Amino acid sequence: MTCPCCSGKSYEDCCHLYHTKEKFPPTAEALMRSRFSAFAIPNGEYLWETTSPGKRKFHNKKSLQEWGEINDWTKLEILDTPSMNKVEFQAFYTDEDGNPQVHHELSTFKTIQNRWYYVSGIFLD
Repeated sequence: MTCPCCSGKSYEDCCHLYHTKEKFPPTAEALMRSRFSAFAIPNGEYLWETTSPGKRKFHNKKSLQEWGEINDWTKLEILDTPSMNKVEFQAFYTDEDGNPQVHHELSTFKTIQNRWYYVSGIFLD
C-alpha cells in the first residue's frame, strides 16, 4: 500500500516505521506526515503519543481515533516549512456527510529528548 502521507513510498517503508516505534520522525515535517497517516489509518494512540505532553490534556485517544474513522483522508500537501519547527500544510478529506474538506494549518512542533512532538496549530483560510 502507498503511504497515506503522499511521500510516494510504501507505507511499510515510510510512516509504518514511526507508527510501530521502529524509528522516530527525524524532522517536524516527517512527524506531520506520520500524523496525517495516523488519521488516515486511523491510529489515535500514535496521534496522542506524538502530541506534546503538556498539550495532551486537551486531547484524548478516543476522539482522535474517531476523527480519523469518520473522515476519509485523501491527500496531504506540504506547502511550506518556514522554520525547523513549523509546517504549513493542507489535509484533504471527505467528511462523514460525503463533503470534500480542506484543513489548512500552520503547525508548531518541538523536540523533547530528541523526539518531535506536535504543539499547536493555527488554522488558515
